Amino acid sequence: MVFKKLLWTFKRHPALYKARFRLLSKNSSIEDIAGYDYNEVNPREDMPFYFEEVNTRIFKDGKPGDDLDRVKAISVWLNAHIKGGPGLSEASEHALKLMLEGKGGVCSDMTQIFNNFCVLNDLQVREWGVTRAPFDKDYGGHSFNEVYCKEFGKWVLIDPSWGFIFYDAYGTPLSVLDVYHLRGQEELVFKSFLEGGEVDVDNLYNNYLDARNVPFLICNYSNKTYDTFLKVARPFVPVFILHFTVFMLQKSYHYRFPMDDYKRIFL
Repeated sequence: MVFKKLLWTFKRHPALYKARFRLLSKNSSIEDIAGYDYNEVNPREDMPFYFEEVNTRIFKDGKPGDDLDRVKAISVWLNAHIKGGPGLSEASEHALKLMLEGKGGVCSDMTQIFNNFCVLNDLQVREWGVTRAPFDKDYGGHSFNEVYCKEFGKWVLIDPSWGFIFYDAYGTPLSVLDVYHLRGQEELVFKSFLEGGEVDVDNLYNNYLDARNVPFLICNYSNKTYDTFLKVARPFVPVFILHFTVFMLQKSYHYRFPMDDYKRIFL
């Protein structure tokens, strides 16, 4: 137990956090990321079987026709069956099992399993993160998703961990870039779609509307690649060493910053 606490502390060390961003970050543009989605790197046939099994439980009464309704259904079911806990850093199938057993799961675990359920349900999905610039040692960041909804003809920000969506004054769901462009300029509407759910306003402002926050798109994450390494190496190899190995093999994911210069993190 003591070793696990020391390892967690080391993983969260500011120097290691900054090193990760130096290695993985790229300045980008809105046009650059327009065609990117998680599905391109992760075809349906690569999804672990256990996700298929759980997916039949999620949609045991049938699938809604609209993309946004399917997105909500996935998130509602996951929130009802996952209570969260410590970060897992496990292969996706094992992570899902642990989360459903009530043994952990933070926002990054939730967004990664959510990605796979979207692939299984023919939903274009991508994963975003947010950090602070300059670096803030007291802010750990946040992960969330974005799904392309054909009925709106646009990407829509979805926070599967907290079950809410942002809207404009006309009731149109907003994308990640919409939200970060509009913060501070006009009042944004946010609504929970969980039964009896209330939006934690402090959490929302901390992760989305704080002027210091900078969003980045997580690109080229191969679920199959990381599952393979995690199954072989965990728990014998610390996860940060495993990720660095994948990076050295040029099979790593990377971060694209379409709105801000990532070098501001290090000021």
